Amino acid sequence: MFSNLIQLISRKPPVDYERVFVREVTVRGKAPRNRRLERFIAICWVLIVLKSAAVVWLFGHYHVPVNPLWVIGPTVAFAALCTAVYLLRD
Repeated sequence: MFSNLIQLISRKPPVDYERVFVREVTVRGKAPRNRRLERFIAICWVLIVLKSAAVVWLFGHYHVPVNPLWVIGPTVAFAALCTAVYLLRD
């Protein structure tokens, strides 16, 4: 504790300060896109659209006293989150 206090007061950084802090840096390019996964995501979005249309029709046909957005909203929100995480990775 006192040795660090003396270094702080003397304002002399140790000789190997910069070399110890960062030892190695490696830079990698972006990972290639997975076409199979992108096709799967597109199919899931089509299924979400079909589900949303079915929910709107069913809620209207059977006079359910709830707004269909309570069912559709979370589905679209989480699907958008998953899609954004995949597209914005790296």
